Amino acid sequence: MRVVHLVCLFLFCLSSCGNPYAPPSEIVSSIPMPPLAESPKNVILMIGDGMGISQITAGMYSNDNFLHLENFPIVGLHKCYASDNLITDSAASATSFSSGVKTFNGAIGVDADTIPVTTIVERAEKAGMQTGLIATSSIVHATPAAFYAHVKSRKAFEDIALQFLDSDVDLVIGGGSRYFNQRSDERNLYSDLRQNGYVVADFNTKALSEIPINFDKKLAYFTALSEPLSFSQGRDYLLPAVSIAPIFLSKRSQDNGFFLMVESSQIEWGGQTNQSDYIISEMLEFNSAIGKVLEFAKEDGQTLVVVTADHETGGYAINRGSKMDSLVTAFTTTKHTGTMIPVFAYGPGAELFAGIYENTAIHNKIKYALGLETDQVKR
Repeated sequence: MRVVHLVCLFLFCLSSCGNPYAPPSEIVSSIPMPPLAESPKNVILMIGDGMGISQITAGMYSNDNFLHLENFPIVGLHKCYASDNLITDSAASATSFSSGVKTFNGAIGVDADTIPVTTIVERAEKAGMQTGLIATSSIVHATPAAFYAHVKSRKAFEDIALQFLDSDVDLVIGGGSRYFNQRSDERNLYSDLRQNGYVVADFNTKALSEIPINFDKKLAYFTALSEPLSFSQGRDYLLPAVSIAPIFLSKRSQDNGFFLMVESSQIEWGGQTNQSDYIISEMLEFNSAIGKVLEFAKEDGQTLVVVTADHETGGYAINRGSKMDSLVTAFTTTKHTGTMIPVFAYGPGAELFAGIYENTAIHNKIKYALGLETDQVKR
């Protein structure tokens, strides 16, 4: 009988506590958002996949002790765990950014019960804003996909590409052309994209910098058949992309503003392969991209820039014996880790991003800053 009582008590505690990974703030309370001194018209969210504090530090020391992140006046930390695991993957974390919900690892644009959730891109489009996605991975990879697709598995690449047709993203730049024009169903989605008002081009035709910009058309540019090369192997489109995109979206927005997500995808891949040089070269390219975006934001004066990561990868460390020009590094894993992740903010609304909060709050803070159907944020 005592065993039965203990089992019943255990089951009651489970039902009372709910999801063990549910953030206490979502159970207990939410803090009303403070009024903003100035609201942004545009938001640029920049994500360094796999970029933790050590990745940032290694990039900084390898760049004469400076990164453009030092120009961001507001710094915070987010808690990046998934709904089903303390260690998140990119799909679950990006869904938290895009939709403001915790979900299970592998999920794209759905909640923990596999129900589709509204993304910030979809909200922005509904409000008449322009939207854009840039990645140094394929555009159907977990992070960019979480901003427009709704699938249970991040590996459903062809389904994710098909769902892009249902989005109204105005600019997309990244790899993965094979999922659009070399599909197993023999359907050529390039034709569908052109019918939907896109100028479509890829690495087989012209370099991104050679594409004539038509502000009356949306733009889809595919940089690789599958996953793009690393920066050290010659990938060179991120800087042209972040130079073109804000101007392109601004011109098309007719003063309604824009939302742009930029992912430096391969910082993580350096962590997965335990290659410090890979991490640093990707960090330095990302740093240059951040610098370009800051130039736009400073001149524009109406753009909020948020830089963060989905998680850290590799358990990367800078060890004793390191010098600025010769780092002694080590790794604890080839997988993701559970450390909190820094957030940097610049521009109107930046003050929202100070402190420690759930990764879901990044969505809610951006949504609030843009005035997209919310008056509270989970902290």
